[in-house]
Amino acid sequence: MNLPGHAFSTTTWAEIEPTVHPGITGQAVWRSQQIGDTRIRMVEYSPGYVADHWCSRGHVLFVVEGTLETELEDGRTFTLHAGESYQVGTDMDAHRSSTETGARLFVVD
Repeated sequence: MNLPGHAFSTTTWAEIEPTVHPGITGQAVWRSQQIGDTRIRMVEYSPGYVADHWCSRGHVLFVVEGTLETELEDGRTFTLHAGESYQVGTDMDAHRSSTETGARLFVVD
């Protein structure tokens, strides 16, 4: 990871102003910071959340709490539980997320 010109820092996520992103159903609440070209987020999906778009951006995504369903555009599906992650490169496998129970995620992209 390349974070040019960025010295050591810490983040108190509760102090970052949340933004709300509606899904087809439910919502995603992001707490985000940008360092150069890198976005770092703590994301909370409400129970019943279904993303309203296919995403082709590269991510490293770690499930902090809950269960996440990830569907790839080619039809494959993956279920991730707390303590699991996925990694995908930009423009590699378009994907979208959903959760029945809700989930909290840490995402770097």
